[in-house]
This record gives sequence, structure tokens and C-alpha cells, in this order.
Amino acid sequence: MKTYSRRTSLRTRLGLLAAAAVAVAVTGAAVAAWLLTERQLNSQLDSNLRSVQASPAYVQGLLRTCQFPEPPAGQSTSDRTPTPYTVQVVTSDGTVCTAPGSSAIKVNASDLAVARGLRRDALHNAESENGQAMRVVTSQPDRFAESGGNYAVSIAQPLSVVSKPLDGLAWLLLGVTGVGVLGAATAGVGIARAGLRPVKQLTDATEHIARTEDLSVRIPVDGGDEVARLADSFNAMTVALASSRERQQQLIADAGHELRTPLTSLRTNIELLIRSERTGRELPAGVRGDLLTSVEAQIGELAGLIGDLQELSRPDATPGSASMQLVALHEVASRALARARLRGKELEFTCKMEDWFIWAEPAALERAVVNLLDNAVKFSPAGSTVSLRLEAGQLSIEDEGPGIPSDELSHVFERFWRSPSARSLPGSGLGLAIVARAVHASGGTVGLHAAPGGGTLAIMTIPGARTPPPKTPPRAE
Repeated sequence: MKTYSRRTSLRTRLGLLAAAAVAVAVTGAAVAAWLLTERQLNSQLDSNLRSVQASPAYVQGLLRTCQFPEPPAGQSTSDRTPTPYTVQVVTSDGTVCTAPGSSAIKVNASDLAVARGLRRDALHNAESENGQAMRVVTSQPDRFAESGGNYAVSIAQPLSVVSKPLDGLAWLLLGVTGVGVLGAATAGVGIARAGLRPVKQLTDATEHIARTEDLSVRIPVDGGDEVARLADSFNAMTVALASSRERQQQLIADAGHELRTPLTSLRTNIELLIRSERTGRELPAGVRGDLLTSVEAQIGELAGLIGDLQELSRPDATPGSASMQLVALHEVASRALARARLRGKELEFTCKMEDWFIWAEPAALERAVVNLLDNAVKFSPAGSTVSLRLEAGQLSIEDEGPGIPSDELSHVFERFWRSPSARSLPGSGLGLAIVARAVHASGGTVGLHAAPGGGTLAIMTIPGARTPPPKTPPRAE
């Protein structure tokens, strides 16, 4: 719990994720813009340097005196080097001639190669003697190009003309990125707060249920998005939990009620036997045997009731699970009929069955068929007939008993429900509930109806085939 309470909230995490996403996107765009601008400015600088031409008089003056010459008569000052540029002459032996007041630029091998006529021009970065970074283009005058030449002219401009605008652009982009990230974080937190409001309601409802066990809480559902579906699923879950808890409580109450009668009778009979033993007074002839027979019957009734409760408490088998197997329904019905014949020796049984193969839980299915036949035997008068038919996947069991009133047919598959006319007979009221459970797990249906000639007709229908299907259980839909 301590670890969970120290974690960052989902709302804050979403805001931070939005800020991080915007930061990555804006930073990428800013870096791309800066690199594109740098490339453009450097290209423009190189183009400008290549387009600048020093006047021949200026170059000759540098070669003669290595000093800045005065313009000859009739020559305008426009022949001098343009103000932003530095001009120097590099001879083939490496001598550098530059104007007075200008810092000479360090010469490299490419400059000497141009001065010696080994290459046409050179473009590179260099450093002046005063430590300033320069962009230099070195070329050979046209009149010396064919003869091999013996000097080259270097025209340079400080790299600061590019770096200063780039620095300003970098600070601008950095500011825009920071504002964008801050705005994205703020907007992300706000959007997360609005979007996660239903999640907060869900959290509050869950905490309320955990604290109070109140399953009546419902979350308002608005819209059809994922959050609304989550809220709707949560409401459905609480309804299912409430229904399950209600059924459990009802099962416990019904089981307690059903257990009370045999336990009370069993306790009374045992107390009579114990009192007889302690006082030494023998019970009248035959009474002791009747008591023991009653105790045996009550113990059997309790064991049957407990077995039925255990059967109903098991989780339902689902299609595709390991408990579902290929079952021959006609063989199951034959075994159940053999057991019914032993219980109803005074009855007549007729049987007509076709082969039918289904996917089911073998033990549960056989118990379901046995329960239906036991009901037919229990309520059939001596000498009557019980008919069993299996045709096209429909198992029918018909008896000639008193039948079930029409107003009670809708309750026969409820747990612990027993007809008023049958409450004096043995049974727990769980047999038909077990039948319905087994049949529904196999994808079938079951119902009780009034037989045409009187009595009760039980019809159980389970999908299958007359021949064994492939050894693959059906998938759960």
C-alpha cells in the first residue's frame, strides 16, 4: 500500500507523456529547422564569397608592396575590397600579402595548390592570426590559369555572419520548445482530468464497494467510448456479483432449512436410543428396529442432500474444457434405465432409442438422465408404464403418474423447490436443478410438460449427431 500511494497518479503520468511527446516532436522540428537554416546560410555565404572579385589593381598593389595601395589616377575607391571581406594574396612559395590593418589568414595546403596552379580553387574554413574563424575561398586569376600561375587570391569573411543568426535562432527555437512543452503538459493534465473523470468515478465506486460491500452502487454511463464501456461492464459485474451473493445466501438458507428436518428427526431417534441404553429400559418390540431403519434412511437422505449440494457448487463446465467429452447419449440412457428398473420393479418400462453422440460431461449427464427416470419411478403407481425414447437427439421420458399442475411447471427447475403434493416424499428438491445444469452445460434444453394421457413428459434435447463427430469439442462462443 505504501508503494502504491507514492506512485504518480495516472492523470499526472498522462500529462507528462503528452509533454514528452510534444517535446520530442517540437525538438525534432526545431533541430531540423536549425540544421536547414545553417545549411542555407553556409551555402549563401559560399555563394557570396565566390561571387566577390578583387580588382586587378588592388591585387597588383599587394604583390608589389604587400601594402594597401592608393588607387591610381582615375580609379575609384570602389575597386578596393568590399568592407565585409578580407583579401590576401598567396604566392606559390607561401608568402602572404594582405592589406595594412588586416589580420592575415593562415594558409593551408589547398591554398598553396591553387597558387601553384595545381587546382582551380579551394573553399575551406581557416583562422586568422588574431584567432577569428573565417570562411575562405581561394582562386587563381583567369590570366594565370593557363600558364600555371604563381599566386592566388583568397577572399574571406568571418563565420560569425552565420553563427550569430544561428545562435539567435537556436535561442528562439529553445524558447518556443519550452513554451510548447509547458503548454502541452498543462493541456495534457487538463485533458487527462476531463477524460479520466469516469475512471475516477469507477475508482471511487470500487473503493466504496471494498469498504462497505455495497453492491448496489452504479456508475452513470454516458456515450459509447471505451471508458463508457468500462463503466457499463463494471455495472454489469456488480449486478452479477449482487445476484451471485443473493443466490448464495438463498442457497445457504434453503440448505439450512432442508437439513433441519432430517437432522431434527435423526437427533430425536438417536436420543431415544441413547436414553434406552443409559436407563437400561428396553424399547418395545420392533420399535428399536424401526428407529434404526429410520436413522439409516435419514443418514442416506442427508448424504444425498450433501451430494446434491456439492454437485451444484461445482463450477459449470464450458465448451472446449477438458471435462467435456464425446458421449454416446443412447448408452448413457441405457445404463440409467437399467438402474431405474431396479428401483421400480413393480413398473413396466418401454424403450426405443437411436444412436446419438454429443459433447458433454459424462458423469453429470448420466446423473441428469438418472434423476429424470427417478422422478418418473417415484411418482408412477404400481403397474403403470414408464416410456423412454431417444429420437434425433430428443430424449423423452413419460410416466403415468399424477402429473404436475400447470401453475407449478415454471418452478420445477428451481433449487429446493418441491411441489406441495410431493413434500412428504423423499428428496431434496435439487434433482431437477442438477438436470438443468448438466443439460445447459452441453448446449441443450430440458422441460417438463403434461403428458397427453395424463402424467408427466420430460423432454431433453441436446445437439449432436447420429455418428461420432470429429474428436474436437465445440469452441466456446
